[in-house]
Amino acid sequence: MTQPNPMAYYDAKLSDKDFARLSKFIFQQYGIKMPEAKHIMLQSRLQKRLRALQIPSFSDYVDYVFSPQGEAEIISMMDVVSTNKTDFFRENQHFEYLMDTVLPEIYEVKKQNFVKVWSAGCSSGEEPYTLAIVLSEFAKKCRGFDFQILGSDLSTIVLDKAVTAIYPEERVDVIPMDLKKKYLLKSKDRTKPTVRIVPELRAKASFMRLNFMDEVYDAPQNFDIIFCRNVLIYFDRVTQEKVINKLCRHLKPDGFFFLGHSESVTGISVPLKQIKPTVFRRI
Repeated sequence: MTQPNPMAYYDAKLSDKDFARLSKFIFQQYGIKMPEAKHIMLQSRLQKRLRALQIPSFSDYVDYVFSPQGEAEIISMMDVVSTNKTDFFRENQHFEYLMDTVLPEIYEVKKQNFVKVWSAGCSSGEEPYTLAIVLSEFAKKCRGFDFQILGSDLSTIVLDKAVTAIYPEERVDVIPMDLKKKYLLKSKDRTKPTVRIVPELRAKASFMRLNFMDEVYDAPQNFDIIFCRNVLIYFDRVTQEKVINKLCRHLKPDGFFFLGHSESVTGISVPLKQIKPTVFRRI
């Protein structure tokens, strides 16, 4: 039997026809726009799936994805297709506003000592663990205060990283030293310098896979705060409106909703009122 040539997978080209089939499917099922400008990107990212499965051509791969046997491959495909850029304390003004305004209002004005936060589109966990650090710092000053965080994402690969909560040391350079000492554990292996989020914070966060295109989200109700930042930019306006409305079903009346700095709700119908740039409350 002839052995497959490993180099064949490096040379495989994604035809216009197969790109159209995949981009249409990705948009319809996951809401992610795949214009022609992303043809080469999609081809490059999916090369690793061809190598892993030892499939020599994209036409064979696409046929496999859309076959009954290829259902599980769709998850692996979306793991490599979805973009997962994130950082600790990204767009830090949101976390400052959370600490200085949102949490004091919930605790002191509403007399509420338990807060539920959803990081929707959490990637590898930097956002939910940043939230956990901020909420823990607030809890140290406020007797009886406690919290729980849910992180959700489409990619199982990044969710596994979030659960493990191990990061290269350079990823946490932005975290102030006093917070590093409280909430990060250094690896003993100095040849691979990594840190891990302390168990107390990991216990405050849970993670689940969620597709924003689902008609109903299998997530808890009555969140006090939802962060959905730098995710909606990959959707068209119609999809953005649908996603925000579905997320708001899980947000308490008057609850807080955070978008990314390049996102807005202008021109779409959602139950949110703006209280400052990229920060909203549910009507």
